[in-house]
Amino acid sequence: MFRYYLGLGLHSLRRNPALTALMIMLIGAGVASSMITFAALRAITADPLPAKSAQLFVPQIDNFGPVHGTPDGEPPLMLSYIDTMALLRAHRAEREAALYPVSFSLVPADVTHAPFTVQGYAVTGDTFAMFGVPFLYGGDWSKKDDTEGSNALVISRRLNEKLFDGTDSIGRAVRLDDHDYRVIGVANDWNPQPRFYANADIHDVSEVGEAPDFFLPFTRAVNQQMTSRWGNFCPADDYSKDSDWQAMLQTECVWISFWVQLPTTGAVQRYREFLNGYAVEQQRVGRFHWAPNNRLHNLLPWLDYVHAVPEETHVSFLLAMGLQLVCLVNTIGLLLAKFMRRRVEIGVRRALGASRRAIYVQFLTEAGMIGVAGGALGLLLTILGVSGMGSFFEPRVARLAHVDVSLLGLTLLTAIVATVIAALYPTWRSAQVQPAWQLKAN
Repeated sequence: MFRYYLGLGLHSLRRNPALTALMIMLIGAGVASSMITFAALRAITADPLPAKSAQLFVPQIDNFGPVHGTPDGEPPLMLSYIDTMALLRAHRAEREAALYPVSFSLVPADVTHAPFTVQGYAVTGDTFAMFGVPFLYGGDWSKKDDTEGSNALVISRRLNEKLFDGTDSIGRAVRLDDHDYRVIGVANDWNPQPRFYANADIHDVSEVGEAPDFFLPFTRAVNQQMTSRWGNFCPADDYSKDSDWQAMLQTECVWISFWVQLPTTGAVQRYREFLNGYAVEQQRVGRFHWAPNNRLHNLLPWLDYVHAVPEETHVSFLLAMGLQLVCLVNTIGLLLAKFMRRRVEIGVRRALGASRRAIYVQFLTEAGMIGVAGGALGLLLTILGVSGMGSFFEPRVARLAHVDVSLLGLTLLTAIVATVIAALYPTWRSAQVQPAWQLKAN
């Protein structure tokens, strides 16, 4: 019977090709618009570390106070050097990562190649285990390297291919500016998006780009007076550009991202209490002149907190869903007109013994065929739309969006389900046709 209904549906669709094409275009355009914006929203809201995100937290300490702080009273997104070192020394979390971005001019060993700029991060050793950085060769540095600030260096797979043709480069030297570093590890394609660990500001937290070229010990970077690639965020009159490096380290300027790994609810609660106790202590010694104002955000709430998802992405998705709804409403009207024009056919079938259920199955099968055709058109439009997403979304959003099997399957499924739902009312109206009235009238 299903094959029979398919035949009836195909014959009906061929009977009025213009109306059929119009419905297919409506379904295809509506589904494609929603799927393109969904691809952008899915990309920018995806969990960057699904296996670890529930355990990763960002501590915030208000060292600016109500006078120099933000208008909404929220603490800075990053920490000062004073607070960073205090948290590292206290070591109240299972793992702790302090990091900030740095850049260098890399001088290749081959003199025939010109120097080029590389960008990476100065990090503490726990960073690799916390963020699940995989290694192609070697591994991360030791606690001793961390403490003493050795010249250990972890480079990306991309940089390793550029410098050493992808071979095992452990022990090789890399010259950054005027200093030589020893390669102890090669990271294997690690580039979670959005770049959640970069807490400079809203835009940098959402930064999209290539994987970091390298990682070097945090202590080494501080000892070598390497400034942050983003600069410092300081309270008014707290820091002068003429001040030396050591003076800057003792200011309230914030420039270091800080993450902690807390595996249990109890550990989270204890760390909150520790932060509040630390702020109270700073108030007691005269550094803070305001009540404790701390935050401790989990990774995914943190992305919401810093508005990592651009507002226009949500707006575009809602507009696209509105367009799809308009297309479905028009499809309902066209299906109703199409089905009701077949009242005589329905009356004859009912008079010959067809039940209302048979009418439902016949017309919903026909609607499903329209949905499949509309879904096929939607697939094509979705692929074209995602590939050209840079024309109507921010580049950092467009570079994340991609077409995969799940998106294609969802596009086709949405088209079929939406069309069948749109056909429910026209089918119900058609099934109410009284065979006696139709036969008498015709």
